[in-house]
Amino acid sequence: MERRSFLKKAGVGLAVGTAAAMPAIAADAPTIKWRLASSFPKSLDTIYGGAEVVARRVAEATNGKFQIQVFAGGEIVPPFGVLDAVKDGTVEMAHTASYYFVGKDPTFAFDGTIPFGMTSRQVDAWYRWGNGKKLVREFYAKHNIHTIPAGNTGTQMGGWFRKEIKTVADLQGLKMRIGGFAGQVIAKLGSVPQQIPGGDIYPSLEKGTIDAAEWIGPYDDQKLGFNKVAKFYYYPGWWEGGLQLSLYVNTKLWASLPKEYQTILELACADAHVEMMSEYDAKNPTALKQLVGAGAQLRPFPKEVMDACYKAAQELYAETAAKNPEFKKIYDDYKKFMADQNLWHRIAEGSYASYMYSVR
Repeated sequence: MERRSFLKKAGVGLAVGTAAAMPAIAADAPTIKWRLASSFPKSLDTIYGGAEVVARRVAEATNGKFQIQVFAGGEIVPPFGVLDAVKDGTVEMAHTASYYFVGKDPTFAFDGTIPFGMTSRQVDAWYRWGNGKKLVREFYAKHNIHTIPAGNTGTQMGGWFRKEIKTVADLQGLKMRIGGFAGQVIAKLGSVPQQIPGGDIYPSLEKGTIDAAEWIGPYDDQKLGFNKVAKFYYYPGWWEGGLQLSLYVNTKLWASLPKEYQTILELACADAHVEMMSEYDAKNPTALKQLVGAGAQLRPFPKEVMDACYKAAQELYAETAAKNPEFKKIYDDYKKFMADQNLWHRIAEGSYASYMYSVR
Protein backbone atom coordinates (compact mmCIF):
# COMPACT_ATOMS: atom_id res chain seq x y z
CA MET A 1 0.00 0.00 0.00
CA GLU A 2 2.84 2.40 0.79
CA ARG A 3 4.35 1.91 -2.66
CA ARG A 4 1.00 2.50 -4.40
CA SER A 5 0.40 5.57 -2.29
CA PHE A 6 3.80 7.01 -3.17
CA LEU A 7 3.36 6.39 -6.90
CA LYS A 8 -0.03 8.04 -6.87
CA LYS A 9 1.20 10.98 -4.83
CA ALA A 10 4.32 11.51 -6.89
CA GLY A 11 2.52 10.95 -10.16
CA VAL A 12 4.99 8.29 -11.23
CA GLY A 13 3.67 5.73 -13.67
CA LEU A 14 6.88 3.76 -13.82
CA ALA A 15 6.42 0.00 -13.99
CA VAL A 16 8.69 -2.83 -15.02
CA GLY A 17 8.63 -3.30 -18.79
CA THR A 18 7.01 0.06 -19.64
CA ALA A 19 8.55 3.03 -21.38
CA ALA A 20 5.78 5.59 -20.96
CA ALA A 21 6.66 9.23 -20.23
CA MET A 22 6.40 10.08 -16.55
CA PRO A 23 4.38 12.99 -15.15
CA ALA A 24 6.14 15.63 -13.07
CA ILE A 25 6.84 15.03 -9.40
CA ALA A 26 6.44 17.54 -6.59
CA ALA A 27 7.55 21.07 -7.50
CA ASP A 28 9.85 21.33 -4.48
CA ALA A 29 11.80 18.14 -5.32
CA PRO A 30 15.56 18.84 -5.39
CA THR A 31 17.64 19.00 -8.57
CA ILE A 32 20.43 16.40 -8.55
CA LYS A 33 23.11 15.63 -11.16
CA TRP A 34 25.16 12.46 -10.75
CA ARG A 35 27.77 10.68 -12.84
CA LEU A 36 27.61 6.97 -13.57
CA ALA A 37 30.77 5.08 -14.59
CA SER A 38 30.09 1.97 -16.67
CA SER A 39 32.48 -0.96 -17.03
CA PHE A 40 31.40 -1.40 -20.66
CA PRO A 41 32.07 0.26 -24.04
CA LYS A 42 29.32 2.18 -25.84
CA SER A 43 29.56 -0.17 -28.82
CA LEU A 44 27.88 -2.90 -26.75
CA ASP A 45 24.48 -1.27 -26.78
CA THR A 46 22.71 -3.98 -24.79
CA ILE A 47 24.94 -4.31 -21.74
CA TYR A 48 26.13 -0.67 -21.76
CA GLY A 49 22.56 0.31 -22.56
CA GLY A 50 21.37 -0.96 -19.19
CA ALA A 51 22.82 2.14 -17.54
CA GLU A 52 21.26 4.36 -20.20
CA VAL A 53 17.85 2.83 -19.51
CA VAL A 54 18.25 3.60 -15.81
CA ALA A 55 19.28 7.20 -16.50
CA ARG A 56 16.42 7.76 -18.95
CA ARG A 57 13.74 6.29 -16.69
CA VAL A 58 14.94 8.32 -13.70
CA ALA A 59 14.94 11.54 -15.71
CA GLU A 60 11.43 10.81 -17.04
CA ALA A 61 10.05 9.97 -13.61
CA THR A 62 11.48 13.12 -11.99
CA ASN A 63 10.73 15.52 -14.84
CA GLY A 64 14.46 15.96 -15.34
CA LYS A 65 15.20 16.88 -11.75
CA PHE A 66 17.36 13.79 -11.13
CA GLN A 67 19.89 13.63 -13.96
CA ILE A 68 22.37 10.77 -14.38
CA GLN A 69 25.18 11.17 -16.94
CA VAL A 70 26.51 7.82 -18.14
CA PHE A 71 30.21 7.41 -19.02
CA ALA A 72 31.58 4.40 -20.88
CA GLY A 73 34.37 2.27 -19.43
CA GLY A 74 37.61 4.23 -19.43
CA GLU A 75 36.09 7.66 -20.04
CA ILE A 76 36.40 8.85 -16.43
CA VAL A 77 37.17 5.60 -14.59
CA PRO A 78 38.92 2.42 -15.83
CA PRO A 79 36.42 -0.41 -16.50
CA PHE A 80 37.66 -2.41 -13.51
CA GLY A 81 38.11 0.67 -11.31
CA VAL A 82 34.45 1.48 -10.81
CA LEU A 83 34.03 -0.27 -7.46
CA ASP A 84 36.77 1.76 -5.80
CA ALA A 85 35.54 4.92 -7.51
CA VAL A 86 32.06 4.55 -5.99
CA LYS A 87 33.37 3.37 -2.63
CA ASP A 88 35.66 6.40 -2.36
CA GLY A 89 33.10 8.87 -3.72
CA THR A 90 35.06 9.67 -6.89
CA VAL A 91 31.82 9.05 -8.79
CA GLU A 92 28.34 8.71 -7.41
CA MET A 93 27.33 5.55 -9.30
CA ALA A 94 28.56 2.67 -11.44
CA HIS A 95 27.12 -0.07 -13.62
CA THR A 96 29.19 -3.23 -13.68
CA ALA A 97 29.53 -6.99 -13.28
CA SER A 98 30.42 -7.67 -9.66
CA TYR A 99 32.52 -10.76 -10.34
CA TYR A 100 35.20 -8.48 -11.76
CA PHE A 101 36.18 -7.79 -8.16
CA VAL A 102 36.70 -11.30 -6.80
CA GLY A 103 40.41 -10.48 -6.53
CA LYS A 104 39.47 -8.07 -3.72
CA ASP A 105 37.11 -10.55 -2.09
CA PRO A 106 35.48 -13.60 -3.72
CA THR A 107 32.24 -12.74 -1.94
CA PHE A 108 31.62 -10.03 -4.55
CA ALA A 109 30.78 -12.79 -7.03
CA PHE A 110 27.35 -13.46 -5.51
CA ASP A 111 26.06 -10.11 -6.78
CA GLY A 112 26.92 -11.31 -10.29
CA THR A 113 27.33 -15.05 -10.78
CA ILE A 114 29.49 -18.04 -9.89
CA PRO A 115 30.50 -21.02 -12.05
CA PHE A 116 27.74 -23.64 -12.21
CA GLY A 117 25.49 -21.19 -10.38
CA MET A 118 21.87 -20.17 -10.79
CA THR A 119 20.15 -19.01 -13.96
CA SER A 120 18.73 -15.50 -14.31
CA ARG A 121 15.27 -16.47 -13.07
CA GLN A 122 16.66 -18.52 -10.21
CA VAL A 123 18.92 -15.76 -8.97
CA ASP A 124 16.03 -13.28 -9.22
CA ALA A 125 14.01 -15.60 -6.98
CA TRP A 126 16.87 -15.83 -4.49
CA TYR A 127 17.44 -12.09 -4.51
CA ARG A 128 13.79 -11.07 -4.22
CA TRP A 129 12.22 -13.91 -2.21
CA GLY A 130 15.16 -15.64 -0.54
CA ASN A 131 17.93 -14.12 1.53
CA GLY A 132 19.92 -12.83 -1.45
CA LYS A 133 19.21 -9.11 -1.19
CA LYS A 134 19.72 -9.05 2.58
CA LEU A 135 22.99 -10.99 2.53
CA VAL A 136 24.50 -9.23 -0.47
CA ARG A 137 23.65 -5.74 0.76
CA GLU A 138 25.04 -6.48 4.22
CA PHE A 139 28.34 -7.42 2.58
CA TYR A 140 28.40 -4.39 0.26
CA ALA A 141 27.60 -2.00 3.10
CA LYS A 142 31.02 -2.82 4.53
CA HIS A 143 32.48 -1.44 1.31
CA ASN A 144 30.44 1.77 1.40
CA ILE A 145 28.26 0.66 -1.54
CA HIS A 146 24.52 0.18 -1.99
CA THR A 147 23.91 -2.31 -4.81
CA ILE A 148 20.80 -2.79 -6.97
CA PRO A 149 20.24 -5.47 -9.65
CA ALA A 150 20.19 -3.74 -13.05
CA GLY A 151 20.33 -6.30 -15.82
CA ASN A 152 21.06 -9.92 -16.65
CA THR A 153 22.62 -11.56 -19.69
CA GLY A 154 21.10 -14.99 -19.16
CA THR A 155 23.19 -18.11 -19.71
CA GLN A 156 26.21 -17.19 -21.77
CA MET A 157 28.20 -18.92 -24.48
CA GLY A 158 31.47 -20.71 -23.72
CA GLY A 159 33.53 -18.44 -25.94
CA TRP A 160 35.83 -18.47 -28.98
CA PHE A 161 38.80 -20.79 -29.33
CA ARG A 162 41.58 -21.01 -31.91
CA LYS A 163 41.68 -24.79 -31.55
CA GLU A 164 39.19 -27.47 -30.63
CA ILE A 165 38.77 -28.54 -27.02
CA LYS A 166 38.36 -32.32 -27.10
CA THR A 167 39.78 -33.37 -23.73
CA VAL A 168 40.78 -31.82 -20.41
CA ALA A 169 44.40 -31.99 -21.60
CA ASP A 170 43.57 -29.36 -24.23
CA LEU A 171 43.11 -26.84 -21.43
CA GLN A 172 46.75 -27.13 -20.37
CA GLY A 173 48.58 -23.86 -21.01
CA LEU A 174 45.53 -22.28 -22.69
CA LYS A 175 45.62 -18.49 -22.31
CA MET A 176 41.99 -17.42 -22.04
CA ARG A 177 40.23 -14.15 -21.42
CA ILE A 178 37.69 -15.10 -18.77
CA GLY A 179 36.10 -13.08 -15.99
CA GLY A 180 35.48 -13.65 -12.32
CA PHE A 181 35.79 -16.87 -10.35
CA ALA A 182 35.90 -18.95 -13.54
CA GLY A 183 39.51 -17.95 -14.08
CA GLN A 184 40.45 -19.65 -10.82
CA VAL A 185 38.53 -22.76 -11.87
CA ILE A 186 40.29 -23.18 -15.21
CA ALA A 187 43.63 -22.37 -13.57
CA LYS A 188 43.16 -25.56 -11.53
CA LEU A 189 43.10 -27.41 -14.86
CA GLY A 190 46.28 -25.79 -16.18
CA SER A 191 44.88 -22.83 -18.10
CA VAL A 192 46.13 -19.26 -17.78
CA PRO A 193 43.18 -16.87 -17.16
CA GLN A 194 43.32 -13.25 -18.31
CA GLN A 195 40.88 -10.53 -17.20
CA ILE A 196 40.62 -8.07 -20.09
CA PRO A 197 37.94 -5.36 -20.61
CA GLY A 198 35.42 -6.02 -23.38
CA GLY A 199 36.83 -3.43 -25.76
CA ASP A 200 40.35 -4.90 -25.57
CA ILE A 201 39.51 -8.56 -26.20
CA TYR A 202 39.56 -8.54 -30.02
CA PRO A 203 43.11 -7.18 -30.45
CA SER A 204 44.39 -9.59 -27.80
CA LEU A 205 42.83 -12.53 -29.63
CA GLU A 206 43.96 -11.24 -33.02
CA LYS A 207 47.58 -10.80 -31.93
CA GLY A 208 47.69 -14.20 -30.25
CA THR A 209 48.23 -12.73 -26.80
CA ILE A 210 45.40 -15.05 -25.78
CA ASP A 211 44.24 -18.36 -27.29
CA ALA A 212 40.56 -18.07 -26.40
CA ALA A 213 38.06 -15.55 -25.10
CA GLU A 214 34.58 -15.49 -23.66
CA TRP A 215 32.36 -12.45 -23.51
CA ILE A 216 28.58 -12.85 -23.40
CA GLY A 217 26.76 -14.38 -26.35
CA PRO A 218 26.07 -14.20 -30.09
CA TYR A 219 24.70 -10.64 -30.28
CA ASP A 220 27.65 -9.00 -28.52
CA ASP A 221 30.22 -11.47 -29.86
CA GLN A 222 29.19 -10.70 -33.44
CA LYS A 223 29.53 -6.96 -32.78
CA LEU A 224 33.02 -7.51 -31.42
CA GLY A 225 33.99 -9.65 -34.43
CA PHE A 226 35.47 -12.59 -32.54
CA ASN A 227 34.52 -14.98 -35.35
CA LYS A 228 37.09 -13.24 -37.55
CA VAL A 229 40.00 -14.29 -35.33
CA ALA A 230 38.84 -17.60 -33.80
CA LYS A 231 36.51 -20.10 -35.48
CA PHE A 232 35.47 -22.55 -32.75
CA TYR A 233 32.46 -21.29 -30.77
CA TYR A 234 31.79 -23.32 -27.62
CA TYR A 235 28.77 -23.66 -25.35
CA PRO A 236 27.53 -23.46 -22.65
CA GLY A 237 29.26 -20.80 -20.57
CA TRP A 238 29.14 -22.89 -17.41
CA TRP A 239 30.71 -20.02 -15.47
CA GLU A 240 27.77 -17.70 -16.21
CA GLY A 241 24.43 -19.43 -15.92
CA GLY A 242 22.82 -16.03 -15.37
CA LEU A 243 25.13 -13.02 -14.98
CA GLN A 244 23.44 -10.26 -13.02
CA LEU A 245 24.62 -6.71 -13.69
CA SER A 246 24.55 -4.27 -10.79
CA LEU A 247 24.13 -0.59 -10.15
CA TYR A 248 26.45 0.67 -7.42
CA VAL A 249 25.65 3.79 -5.41
CA ASN A 250 27.90 5.32 -2.77
CA THR A 251 26.22 4.47 0.55
CA LYS A 252 26.32 7.99 2.00
CA LEU A 253 24.97 9.47 -1.21
CA TRP A 254 22.24 6.83 -1.34
CA ALA A 255 21.19 7.80 2.18
CA SER A 256 21.13 11.46 1.15
CA LEU A 257 18.60 10.87 -1.63
CA PRO A 258 14.97 11.72 -0.93
CA LYS A 259 12.95 8.54 -0.38
CA GLU A 260 11.00 9.30 -3.57
CA TYR A 261 14.23 9.34 -5.60
CA GLN A 262 15.42 6.11 -4.00
CA THR A 263 12.18 4.41 -5.03
CA ILE A 264 12.34 5.82 -8.55
CA LEU A 265 15.94 4.67 -8.95
CA GLU A 266 15.15 1.15 -7.79
CA LEU A 267 12.14 0.96 -10.14
CA ALA A 268 14.29 2.22 -13.01
CA CYS A 269 16.85 -0.50 -12.28
CA ALA A 270 14.08 -3.12 -12.22
CA ASP A 271 12.93 -1.94 -15.63
CA ALA A 272 16.48 -2.07 -17.01
CA HIS A 273 16.88 -5.53 -15.48
CA VAL A 274 13.94 -6.95 -17.44
CA GLU A 275 14.73 -5.01 -20.61
CA MET A 276 18.32 -6.28 -20.86
CA MET A 277 17.40 -9.93 -20.44
CA SER A 278 14.55 -9.72 -22.95
CA GLU A 279 16.71 -7.86 -25.47
CA TYR A 280 19.43 -10.51 -25.35
CA ASP A 281 16.81 -13.24 -25.72
CA ALA A 282 15.34 -11.44 -28.73
CA LYS A 283 18.62 -10.72 -30.51
CA ASN A 284 20.83 -13.73 -29.76
CA PRO A 285 19.04 -16.25 -32.03
CA THR A 286 19.47 -14.18 -35.20
CA ALA A 287 23.08 -13.37 -34.38
CA LEU A 288 23.85 -17.05 -33.72
CA LYS A 289 22.44 -18.10 -37.08
CA GLN A 290 24.43 -15.37 -38.83
CA LEU A 291 27.67 -16.36 -37.08
CA VAL A 292 27.26 -20.01 -38.04
CA GLY A 293 26.33 -18.97 -41.57
CA ALA A 294 29.56 -16.98 -41.75
CA GLY A 295 31.64 -20.03 -40.83
CA ALA A 296 31.72 -20.21 -37.03
CA GLN A 297 32.11 -23.82 -35.88
CA LEU A 298 29.59 -24.42 -33.08
CA ARG A 299 30.79 -26.96 -30.52
CA PRO A 300 29.51 -28.21 -27.13
CA PHE A 301 32.08 -28.62 -24.40
CA PRO A 302 32.74 -32.37 -24.03
CA LYS A 303 31.16 -33.92 -20.93
CA GLU A 304 34.65 -34.87 -19.72
CA VAL A 305 35.61 -31.19 -19.76
CA MET A 306 32.37 -30.07 -18.11
CA ASP A 307 32.76 -32.68 -15.36
CA ALA A 308 36.37 -31.69 -14.69
CA CYS A 309 35.43 -28.01 -14.48
CA TYR A 310 32.50 -28.77 -12.17
CA LYS A 311 34.75 -30.77 -9.86
CA ALA A 312 37.36 -27.98 -9.83
CA ALA A 313 34.66 -25.40 -9.04
CA GLN A 314 33.36 -27.39 -6.06
CA GLU A 315 36.91 -27.76 -4.73
CA LEU A 316 37.43 -24.01 -5.10
CA TYR A 317 34.23 -23.21 -3.20
CA ALA A 318 35.17 -25.54 -0.36
CA GLU A 319 38.65 -24.02 -0.12
CA THR A 320 37.31 -20.46 -0.24
CA ALA A 321 34.56 -21.09 2.32
CA ALA A 322 37.09 -22.62 4.70
CA LYS A 323 39.11 -19.40 4.88
CA ASN A 324 36.50 -16.68 4.19
CA PRO A 325 33.56 -16.56 6.65
CA GLU A 326 31.63 -13.97 4.63
CA PHE A 327 31.88 -16.07 1.49
CA LYS A 328 30.76 -19.16 3.41
CA LYS A 329 27.77 -17.38 4.92
CA ILE A 330 26.36 -16.38 1.53
CA TYR A 331 27.48 -19.51 -0.34
CA ASP A 332 25.73 -21.85 2.11
CA ASP A 333 22.45 -19.97 1.65
CA TYR A 334 22.91 -19.65 -2.14
CA LYS A 335 23.71 -23.35 -2.57
CA LYS A 336 20.67 -24.48 -0.55
CA PHE A 337 18.35 -22.20 -2.52
CA MET A 338 19.85 -23.38 -5.83
CA ALA A 339 19.24 -27.04 -4.96
CA ASP A 340 15.51 -26.39 -4.54
CA GLN A 341 15.41 -24.27 -7.70
CA ASN A 342 17.07 -26.98 -9.77
CA LEU A 343 14.60 -29.56 -8.47
CA TRP A 344 11.64 -27.38 -9.47
CA HIS A 345 13.02 -26.26 -12.84
CA ARG A 346 13.99 -29.80 -13.79
CA ILE A 347 10.50 -31.13 -13.11
CA ALA A 348 8.50 -28.36 -14.75
CA GLU A 349 10.28 -26.08 -17.17
CA GLY A 350 13.22 -28.37 -17.87
CA SER A 351 11.06 -31.27 -19.00
CA TYR A 352 8.85 -28.96 -21.08
CA ALA A 353 11.83 -27.31 -22.76
CA SER A 354 13.47 -30.68 -23.44
CA TYR A 355 10.34 -31.93 -25.21
CA MET A 356 9.87 -28.74 -27.24
CA TYR A 357 13.49 -28.84 -28.41
CA SER A 358 13.14 -32.51 -29.39
CA VAL A 359 10.12 -31.99 -31.66
CA ARG A 360 11.64 -29.14 -33.68
